[in-house]
Parts: sequence; structure tokens; C-alpha cells
Amino acid sequence: MVDVVGFGALNFDRLFKVERLAEGDTEVHIIDQKGAPGGSAANTIFALGKLGINCGFVGAIGRDHEGEELKQDFETVGVDVFKITTLKDVRTGIVVGFIDKSGERALYVSPGANNELTAEMVDMDYLAACKIVHLSSFVGDDQFNIQKDVIGSLAGKVKISLCPGALYIDRGLDSLRPMLEKSDFLFMNKAEVEGLTGKEYPKGSKELLGFGCGTVAITLGGEGSYIVDAQGEYSVPAVAKEAVDTTGAGDSFAAGFLYGVLLGKNSEQCGMIGNIIASKCVESIGARTNLPSAEELQSSADFPK
Repeated sequence: MVDVVGFGALNFDRLFKVERLAEGDTEVHIIDQKGAPGGSAANTIFALGKLGINCGFVGAIGRDHEGEELKQDFETVGVDVFKITTLKDVRTGIVVGFIDKSGERALYVSPGANNELTAEMVDMDYLAACKIVHLSSFVGDDQFNIQKDVIGSLAGKVKISLCPGALYIDRGLDSLRPMLEKSDFLFMNKAEVEGLTGKEYPKGSKELLGFGCGTVAITLGGEGSYIVDAQGEYSVPAVAKEAVDTTGAGDSFAAGFLYGVLLGKNSEQCGMIGNIIASKCVESIGARTNLPSAEELQSSADFPK
């Protein structure tokens, strides 16, 4: 039995370090490049697997080199890949990302096999048997609706963790509300919560809490994170690190937060753990390059005892 199951897009990231993010009709020097497995929920599940948590994943890939690498990367940290569907005659999802010297990025998504995932590929018994289901976005409308149905079916049976990302934020509050109302843990960044609610993040977070979210966790970049739950609100300072690449920072924060939940920590302590892992993530190019093991994490001076 697995403790946490991820459900979201499976993408292979092609990342390019550049002098600056290009504007129209300009040329920019590429400093470095890297190909690596990605996908928001997939990054979170990989990080949890590296921390020793029993995890699995539900999603779709193509029968190609990128899809095989996605599965093999999961297997290196013990993630169960049995519920990942491999599809013929379709490519694995690709994300092309450009990262400037400050760590800011621009991403372009080609969804590929992710847009072919159907409800029949989602094993509800598998999801219902775990402790936490962690979901992140798809590009396609069909997959968005599948996730809404999954959350509706599982709410109250397992803990629901949602990282909607920009793709779902752009759908608007009314469209996303059925998911938000049933989420035990909601992960967003400052721009996302303010864009979704039209309010500054403390007020916007509390509004989302009022919809029924159990805990709302907002990442604030170099300022750390802000957490609000039924017990109160917490501003959790960042662990100071120079950002080389912010790709996956929010995903790694979510992994640290959920790791804390599984350890029985309170929301503030979970935020502290999330900040530690996010600080590790941004030190290198790629969402998974510098993630810590459980021993490395718990040996950090900032880890809450």
C-alpha cells in the first residue's frame, strides 16, 4: 500500500539557461541546457519518494525515450509506476523552459500523452487506498473534468492535496471552486492566489479557506511562505539561498509540507520543512537535481524538532 499517490501531467522538461528571457524579434545566448523528467505533481512525488515515503503515480506517457526516462527516474526513488499508462502513437508531454540569471523562467507546454488520459485509466480503488492524493494540472478540458470527478469521489475518504498552477488558475474561480471546496491542502504561489481571488494573498487565502479548504499554503519566493488553517495564520521565513533556477520550487515546497503532515507536524512546522526543501531545489538547474534525502533534511539546522 502506498501513502501518497500523485495524479497530474507527466512531462519531460527541456530547460535552457539564458542571459535573459527573450522579447519579440530578439536573439538571446543560451548559457547551458538540460533535459530532465518533470511535471508538477510528479516532481512532488519524486521528492517524497527520495524522502522515503511510499508513493505511486497515475498518469499517461508515450512509448518513447522520454516516457521511459520518466518511469525510470521514479523507480530510482521507489515510486510505484504500475498505474502509469503507456500509449502508442503519441509522444510523452514536453515542457520547454527558459531560465534567466535571476532564476525566473518562461515555460511552453506540449501536452502529448497527457491529453489522451481517460477516466478508464484512473484506478479509483488504488487512489482510495492511500492516505493522500496529490493533484496538479492538465492542459486539456477532459482531464480537468476527470480530476474534478476524482476529487468529488474521494473527498472524505482520503486527504486531497491540490496544486492548481497557472493552467487551472486561468480557468477562473467559478470553474475551480468544486475542487477547492474539497481540498484538504491547497498549494499556490502569491501571484496565483491574488490572480484567482483578486485580493492580496492574506485575504485571498482566507477566502479560499472559507470555501472549505483545510489548509492554504502560499509560497512567497525569497520571503518564505504563508500558511492559513482553522487554527491560525503563519508567516514562515525563507531559508536563504541564491536562486539558480526556480523550476519546481513550489513542487518541492509541497513535498516538504506533505512530508511534515505524514510526520504529524503542525501547519507552521510543515511550512518550515517545505521552505527547506524549496531552498535546496533552487540551488541547481532542474526541479529534482538537488532534492535532499530524509537524513539530509532532518540534519538541517532549520528542521523543526
